[in-house]
Amino acid sequence: MEGIEVVVAHSERATLRVGDVFLKVDVDQTRTDVEVEAMAMVPIPTPEVLWRKPPVLALAALPGTALGRLGEPSTASSAAWAAAGAAARLLHDAPLPPWPGRSLDEIASRLDGECAWLVTNGVLPADLVTRNRRVAEAALRPWTPVFMHGDLQVSHVFVDGDEITGVIDWSEAAQGDALFDLAILTLGHEEHLGDVVAGYGTHVDLDVIRAWWSLRSLLAVRWLVEHGFDPSLPGCEFDVLRARM
Repeated sequence: MEGIEVVVAHSERATLRVGDVFLKVDVDQTRTDVEVEAMAMVPIPTPEVLWRKPPVLALAALPGTALGRLGEPSTASSAAWAAAGAAARLLHDAPLPPWPGRSLDEIASRLDGECAWLVTNGVLPADLVTRNRRVAEAALRPWTPVFMHGDLQVSHVFVDGDEITGVIDWSEAAQGDALFDLAILTLGHEEHLGDVVAGYGTHVDLDVIRAWWSLRSLLAVRWLVEHGFDPSLPGCEFDVLRARM
């Protein structure tokens, strides 16, 4: 063992890598319960659960590397991105988890609150927030629930060549909108949206995916700032919002 790598750490949770083992520490055991149950249910590869002693969950490392990182160009092939889309389709076609996700009214209410906070605190220009709030409206429509990963960031999808070796971080899994997952997967990587949709294999409304880019970015900024992350870095949430202007 060469040492301990801190993968992510903030006041709510921390993930450490020790050799080929990831140790996840979460103050909210409900999230860990969801993660373990979801991984046991889904039809796509996930990390092996080695042991669990609350508040710690030990997972085996997945082979391969992350499909990409937010704010960095992805070196993965178009075929790998398409494979990620195909994996998302497998997940969305699976039987629903027994627990619900956030309701449309809950999402809309939170969006209003976050937009007001962004403007009141001068975090982003009012016209930028207003424009993206208008774009986000397209996502606020009824959807047929699917088994949604809920945080399908590009860094949570692992590939080896053109093959998906697994998907990590299932604590936000729930019933939800399929297009939310596709939007989170392609957030900041708009150039790969066509590959993902091709792999997904059915028609999707691209305007709704773009709406989720705006909505998710507006919702994320305050949490990121308060937990020590920088949404103003190149290619990250501020740039995603500016791209809609």
